[in-house]
Amino acid sequence: QLACPLDLGCHSVSVFPAPLFALEMEKSLKKTGVEQAQKAPIHKIRITLSSRNVKAVEKVCSDLIEGAKRHNLKVKGPVRLPTKILRITTRKTPCGEGSNTWDHYELRIHKRLIDLHSPADTVKQITSISIEAGVDVEVTVADA
Repeated sequence: QLACPLDLGCHSVSVFPAPLFALEMEKSLKKTGVEQAQKAPIHKIRITLSSRNVKAVEKVCSDLIEGAKRHNLKVKGPVRLPTKILRITTRKTPCGEGSNTWDHYELRIHKRLIDLHSPADTVKQITSISIEAGVDVEVTVADA
């Protein structure tokens, strides 16, 4: 117990020596960390988003990452995978007569990967956001 050095009638203050205080804090943090680890094991979760619309994929990505950062999770991504371009070339005329004219059609598929390190129940909270129409979400869970 230490008294106020100015003798102004302040309350007495209990002070730990610095090394002892650090040890106490470390012990309490270890206890809470062990308790949390026993409650919810940490998983490596990979979220794969794919869509034909780039803006929709990017919006869902930013919403997921924002939610994960709000919960103080370890986030990696979004990793932008190469765009798959599916091309179909077909004749314009159905009967085959006339000049050889062709139509070219293509479908672009955009993919993003997001990796999270968190308990599985937290991911349920994060992925409960409204997902744009046309965006496919695939969630795979693995032990970290």
